Amino acid sequence: MKKQKSILRKLSVFFVAASLTAMALFFPSSNVCAQEQQAPGEPSMTAKFGIKGGLNLTSLYVDNVSSEHVKAGFNAGIFAKLPVTRGFSIQPELLYSVKGAKDTYNNFTEGSGEYRFNLGYLELPVLAVINLAPNFNLHAGGYAAYLTSANVKDVNSNGDIQGATELSPGDFNRWDFGLVGGLGFDISNFTLGARYNYGLSTIGKSGNLSGDLTKNSKNAGVSVYIGFAF
Repeated sequence: MKKQKSILRKLSVFFVAASLTAMALFFPSSNVCAQEQQAPGEPSMTAKFGIKGGLNLTSLYVDNVSSEHVKAGFNAGIFAKLPVTRGFSIQPELLYSVKGAKDTYNNFTEGSGEYRFNLGYLELPVLAVINLAPNFNLHAGGYAAYLTSANVKDVNSNGDIQGATELSPGDFNRWDFGLVGGLGFDISNFTLGARYNYGLSTIGKSGNLSGDLTKNSKNAGVSVYIGFAF
């Protein structure tokens, strides 16, 4: 678990450091670049709408586990990029995002085994997009998400946590809120980016098996994506 937490922390530190480095490089040297918002060849600032999708690498911070592994999921949906001034846009998105973790339990009361938490959210991120160069931008903002699907799978059938595999969306907290930060690279109508998502809400309900298993754990992870604007 500590190893996976360390990986996620290092990734988040990397995004922050890269953002600060880019700001230091581009803002002092090229005010014109920082002010550019439209793609090359476009005569003026233009609102754009598009589709996007990619990979999630997420984790939950769960007590009473012997190890914790990053779980792969996906994100897919639509977005809008709405210019406010040159160099600054607001980007709302509507995504379906699969998060969770793969955890190995090994204790006296709950037995031992590997369980995969699969949590599907309808997610609404709203981000400020600041152009650091004509094709390179910094994203920062927050998200609200509603849990639409949830299940826990016994991966290797060695565990014995009574009722764990019967957990459903109603057994978890439906709403999740958090912070988002990352970097994007745009070439005309094509976009590529990476973000770190940090949840601020606990996922398990107090007094429920989901709460007992996850304690005060929250969603966290990295997402990478590609998108096309129209």
